[in-house]
Amino acid sequence: MTGFGAAEGLVGSIRVAVEVRTVNHRFFNPSLKLPNELSRWEPEVREALRKRIARGHVSVTARIERSADATTAIDETRFAEAAARLTSLRDKYGLGGEVDVATVLRMPDVMRGATEEAVEGTVDELIAVVDAAAGALAGMRESEGARMADVVSERIALVEAAVTRIAARAPERVLAQRERLRENVKVLADGVAVDEQRLAQEIAFLADRLDVGEELDRFGSHITAFRATLLASDGEPVGKRLGFLLQELLREANTTGSKANDAAIQKDVLLVKEELERIREQVENLE
Repeated sequence: MTGFGAAEGLVGSIRVAVEVRTVNHRFFNPSLKLPNELSRWEPEVREALRKRIARGHVSVTARIERSADATTAIDETRFAEAAARLTSLRDKYGLGGEVDVATVLRMPDVMRGATEEAVEGTVDELIAVVDAAAGALAGMRESEGARMADVVSERIALVEAAVTRIAARAPERVLAQRERLRENVKVLADGVAVDEQRLAQEIAFLADRLDVGEELDRFGSHITAFRATLLASDGEPVGKRLGFLLQELLREANTTGSKANDAAIQKDVLLVKEELERIREQVENLE
C-alpha cells in the first residue's frame, strides 16, 4: 500500500529528519539512503522497518538537519592524501600542469561540513526517529487499507451472490439432465423395452458427476474465512492469508465449472472467476 511518514529527533547532539515512503509491492523491499555519519546503522534500520512493514517497496531517506550558519571545513589529512596521489599520477604518466588547490578540493571527501563529525548518539536514538516516521506512515496505510477492504468486501459479496444462484440452479439442472437422458433413451430404444434398473443406475452416475454440493460447501466456508480475515482487528498482516483463500476459491470455481454442463451455471462461474481476479489484484497490495 502507498503511504508517507516523516519524523525528526536527536541522535546524540545532531537533529535527524527521516522520511518513509511505500508503494505497492508483493513483498518487503526496502531501499535506504542514509548520510555517511549514519550509514553504519543501516542493518538495524532495515530490521526495524521489517518489524513494522510486512509488504511494500519501502524508501527511507534520512538527513542531518544542519544549522544555517554551519560552515564548510577542509579535512587536511584527506587534502594531503589527495594532493600526494594527484602529484604521483602526474609524474608517473608525464602529465603537464600543476596540482593546484582547486583541483585537490574537488577530490571526494576533502571538503566536509563543519558538523560532519562522528555521531556520538546511539542506534536506539536513530531507530526511535525511524519508528516515529513509520508510525505516521502506518496511519496513512491503515486509512488506505480500510478503503481497499471496503472495495474487496463489495466484490466478495458479488461472488457470494453468484454462488447462491449456482446452489439454487444445481438441483434444477440435475432434474433437467435426468429427464433429457430418459427422453434420449426412449428415442434410441424406439419401442424396445428398456432395463429400468440399468437406466436408474445411469441416472445415478449422471447425478454424481453433476453434483457440486461439496464444492458449494467449501465455497461457503472459504468466503466466511475470507470475510473473517478481512475484518480481523488483531493487527496481524492479512494479505498472504487472503491470497491463499483466493487460490482455494478459484480451485472450487474451476471444479464447479468443469461439472456444470449448464449455461446458467457457467455464466455465474465465469462471473466468479472475474471477480476473484479483481480481488486478487487488490489483495496483492494489502499487508
